Amino acid sequence: MPGSVEAYANALEDESAFLEDAINQAIGGRLREERRRLGLTLQEVADRSGLSLGMISKIENAQTSPSLRTLARLSQALEVPVTTFFRGFEEERDASYVRAGEGIELVRQGTRHGHRYELLAAAKGAHRRIQPFLVTLTEQRETFPLFQHDGVEFLYGLEGSFVYRYGRHTYEMAPGDSLMFDGQIPHGPEGLNVLPIRFLSITTELDPDERPGER
Repeated sequence: MPGSVEAYANALEDESAFLEDAINQAIGGRLREERRRLGLTLQEVADRSGLSLGMISKIENAQTSPSLRTLARLSQALEVPVTTFFRGFEEERDASYVRAGEGIELVRQGTRHGHRYELLAAAKGAHRRIQPFLVTLTEQRETFPLFQHDGVEFLYGLEGSFVYRYGRHTYEMAPGDSLMFDGQIPHGPEGLNVLPIRFLSITTELDPDERPGER
């Protein structure tokens, strides 16, 4: 019985921690959304609310649990009800589930060079900023196309080995190796050492606050 009580207490603690994190994420997302709607910088929100810039940044990034007094100040600064920060907290969003081999095959620049791009998840709205691909290379070629796009890209090797070019640098990629880089720099496979090759490619757009020249 004591063991069961302890296990139950631990489960409650884990659930409480999960809920607290989810609430912080919801509040941070709402704060960012309302701030951008008004065209305000983090510093301007701090000045309006009487809170520090560091506190505003931590709240937006779900790194702290704001008190009700803090939320009241933010609601006055943004001219919204306090309940705005909790809106959508309990809403469930659709998950994107794709069985093995059933991803959407896309035709992209490298398709004619033996590259297969399988989109592993499809999301709507703001979540379209993230696109996960399973890339398969099956044909040896002398030249490969280079890619450029906004945001960042993350690669993770699954099978085979290859040389990947990023700007003036090249990297040997094998199963378990990973590489993350700025998508605006020309990049792409340069040499295929062991076929077939499979790797995950996850592309994401940068947050508007992190883009050069934008707040």
